[in-house]
Amino acid sequence: MTYEELQIQHEHLNIIEMDLSGVNGLKGLYVDGNIAVDENIPEKEKACILAEELGHYYTTTGNILDQSKAENRKQEYHARLWAYNKQIGLTGIVDAFRSGCRNRHEAAEYLGVTEEFLMDALEAYRKKYGICTTVENYIIYFEPCIGVMEITSD
Repeated sequence: MTYEELQIQHEHLNIIEMDLSGVNGLKGLYVDGNIAVDENIPEKEKACILAEELGHYYTTTGNILDQSKAENRKQEYHARLWAYNKQIGLTGIVDAFRSGCRNRHEAAEYLGVTEEFLMDALEAYRKKYGICTTVENYIIYFEPCIGVMEITSD
């Protein structure tokens, strides 16, 4: 989804853009139903950041800024996985393949995400599903590199 589509879908939340460049390198922040997104980043990256902050809204409890705690890292992972599923998902990977995307740059463009976000999502899916997983009549391979193969019934 685009940044604007995410905003519209979540208009019940207070989503604001502001200059976060001086806040320890943060590009987004969620606090008590309020989401701040850095106004100085490209639109596609804003969508990825907003999706992750929405993931915190839906999955996080309490202050998890201290990432030295295992429980906080676990909540961060769940928020990111929520964002990956919202912006990409396994069906998105298959759709990109069916649309002719043959490398990560083309897939990221097709899905409307940054290449970094796509690569992080693929790594999260590899950790969750292992070497491969099946979606509809497709097998998605995560190792040794990303690949999609259609299963035919010949």
